[in-house]
Amino acid sequence: LWHSKIELEAERMIMKSPERNVSTARWLLGMAISAVFSFVFLLSPVYIFWAVICLVFQYPSREWAFLFAAPMLVSMFFKSTPAPALVGKLSPMLDYFDYHEEFELTDEEIRVILKTGKKFILAFQPHGVISFVGFCAGINAPEDLRCIKTAVASILLKVPILKHVLGIFGLIDASASSMRRHFKNDGIDGCIVLYVGGIAELFKSSRKEERIYLSGRKGFIKVALREGVDVVPAYLFGNTSVLTVWKFGPLAALSRRLQTSVTYYWGKFYLPIPRDETLIYARGKPLGLPHIPEPTQEDVDKWHEIYCKEVTALFDKYKEKCPMYKHKTLFID
Repeated sequence: LWHSKIELEAERMIMKSPERNVSTARWLLGMAISAVFSFVFLLSPVYIFWAVICLVFQYPSREWAFLFAAPMLVSMFFKSTPAPALVGKLSPMLDYFDYHEEFELTDEEIRVILKTGKKFILAFQPHGVISFVGFCAGINAPEDLRCIKTAVASILLKVPILKHVLGIFGLIDASASSMRRHFKNDGIDGCIVLYVGGIAELFKSSRKEERIYLSGRKGFIKVALREGVDVVPAYLFGNTSVLTVWKFGPLAALSRRLQTSVTYYWGKFYLPIPRDETLIYARGKPLGLPHIPEPTQEDVDKWHEIYCKEVTALFDKYKEKCPMYKHKTLFID
């Protein structure tokens, strides 16, 4: 029954958008790949909890407890490794979501900027429950630009299983000291992707309104000014609509405290399968930040305000191209 429902859904989506020219098999493969990320993100904390319980109480036996916990134990002792070649193989996701890009700063212009020795922070918003637009952007990026690292909450670099699954995209700690060290690298290796709103934006995801967590997020501007790094704003249309998150109760409170999701979310069929909607990666032009080794609060506030205006302009300019966003107004919290 479920198999039939999924195939009917695939045929419905492809018939609704014949210009996509996507085979049913490729659509189903894209859904399966997307679902893997979604289920791993949801179930990893649950698995880790029960693996620890089994190890502590040696249940049902010592041997079986260690066997059950083996994936967690192996993952704990190995660092995650970026795998840009593997990321490029995930391209069926692009067709499952009907992914598009709107670039005011082209890939070739980025290469020109990098040749001058300039570095930048690619500032992504909103985060959503899981950044499927960010995943698709990495999948579709040219090979020479795909190795850009993403700055994430430090806990994501420590959670077994999850750190390896997400780690294929290349992750670094989002702390200011970690980013400053990273900026010392050359070329694209000295640039980063940063989700400005962080995990706090997870609970702002809604299919009815669009809110981003930005008013109190000024640290990245201060770091950029100090290090002489530019900021490139980008808006990820679809991140807040493909999954719906449960925002109430103790698990939601724990998610906020841990800076990672341990609450339930759902999409297609009320399962943790993201909805196959239009995703748009809209990338603006660099803000042109100056190098100010000791920026004042006035300097930070000035460039933060400019960033807020540019993000709003990106949203207003491209929202008409994304069906789920046409009716939305952007609110900055």
